[in-house]
Amino acid sequence: MKKGITYTILTIVALFVVITLGSSVVVTQENEYTLIKQFGKVDRIIDEAGLSFKIPFVESTYTLPKEILLYDLSPSDVITSDKKTMICDCYVLWEITDALKFSQALNTSISNAESRIDTVVYNATKSVISSMTQEEVISGRSDLLQDAIIENIGTSMDQYGVAVLEVETIKLDLPNDNKEAVYERMISERDNIAATHVAEGNAEAQMIRNQTDKEVSIMLSEAEMQAEIIRAEGEAEYMNILSEAYADESRAEFYAYMRSLDAAKAALQGEDKILVLSPDSPIAQIFY
Repeated sequence: MKKGITYTILTIVALFVVITLGSSVVVTQENEYTLIKQFGKVDRIIDEAGLSFKIPFVESTYTLPKEILLYDLSPSDVITSDKKTMICDCYVLWEITDALKFSQALNTSISNAESRIDTVVYNATKSVISSMTQEEVISGRSDLLQDAIIENIGTSMDQYGVAVLEVETIKLDLPNDNKEAVYERMISERDNIAATHVAEGNAEAQMIRNQTDKEVSIMLSEAEMQAEIIRAEGEAEYMNILSEAYADESRAEFYAYMRSLDAAKAALQGEDKILVLSPDSPIAQIFY
């Protein structure tokens, strides 16, 4: 009987020890923070993966994600600087950077954090878009818009132990009732700008053509003048050579003979091949 009681007591003690040891072991995963609370207050935070221990029945644990989280904001209306309404739908990538601040400021609640993120991101988006015209917003859907929103958010979430990493726009569009009219107006404005550029280009091209034609005309005129000068110089040189040749008495008779032949040749041009000369003609002298 005593042995049975002893065995029961030992079993109860062993079971209590196992339960106590089991409740004192804390397992922390790679993608989480483990907050150990004592009497409802955070006593310490474990941010490294592995095993640790807590005081059983006195300390309790709570985990927070240590990874990048996604929060999808509800579509909302924003007003541009020219008082036009647009529909903004975006999502946020965020993470917990300080688990203690997060726990103290947001009561370790992810939903509380998302509520604060929703407000901050909406206000930043509204502030950025309200400084832009509708046309600038439509034509500027790029990383510049996201960067401007992130810059506007700044460090406002640091007090909650949260960092907003990215704000990505899923849709930034016009309300359906005036979307078509705005697009048509923008197309018309773009066509007008294109027409202006084409007209300016044509005017510039005409100016270039006129300038080129003027330069070509000047170059041709100068070339023709230079050619005339060269021809005149050539003819003067030719006459000078002839003058020197004719001045040579030893060759004067030969050159007179050659001139007479040239004159006879010129007179016999055309169908009439008859040459009538007087006996004292210089040409007639070549036949004696």
